[in-house]
Amino acid sequence: MPNELQKDIARTSNLMRLLPEKHVEELMSKAVWRHYDRDETLFLQDEEATAIHIVLDGWVKLYRVTANGSEAVVSVFTRGDSFGEAVALRNLNYPVSAQSATASRVMHIPANVLVSLIKQDAEVGLSILASTFNHLHSLVAQLEQLKAQTAGQRVAEFLLNLCDCTSGSCTVTMPYDKVLIAGRLGMKPESLSRAFSRLKALGVKIDKNHASIQNVKTLRSFVNTDT
Repeated sequence: MPNELQKDIARTSNLMRLLPEKHVEELMSKAVWRHYDRDETLFLQDEEATAIHIVLDGWVKLYRVTANGSEAVVSVFTRGDSFGEAVALRNLNYPVSAQSATASRVMHIPANVLVSLIKQDAEVGLSILASTFNHLHSLVAQLEQLKAQTAGQRVAEFLLNLCDCTSGSCTVTMPYDKVLIAGRLGMKPESLSRAFSRLKALGVKIDKNHASIQNVKTLRSFVNTDT
């Protein structure tokens, strides 16, 4: 059973926070709440999409297997992120596979439950459209980062997006797999390591999969500096 913290994360997720309040409790009561160990599969490419997923804790990666058998990471999601809306609501198959990059907790909303609500209340459909737009906006922002920010700034912003505080010191947890972070930020693993080294001068200390930020505002100023 989910605890109150997990329910709060679900309520404020990209998907649920946009839904009419009267439907939130109903969706949560019909959802499946699961814990996944590191490297455990959520679903495989070409499986029927039957649910929308919300990450409550940890990291989940979406990937495709290329023609030559290699793995191409498409995206990485963490606490509060939702995915699978478009294919699940259209009764399609998943174009990617999903795997927990770390131990994770995920909420699965059955697609038929959400479809039923959309038929009952047009506001639900509008909320889903808004959530899909947020995904598109996020992809555009990632492309903008690649063009406008240095490697150090991209890494710094990645860390800041994980922070629960807006000032003072903060410690955040990252995926264990640094290759995964590098892929999300559009750089090679060695470039990520160099960027972490440069951020030491700004009070960022890396210890395995934890990053300690001495001053959040200082790091934010660095991100907003023109390059």
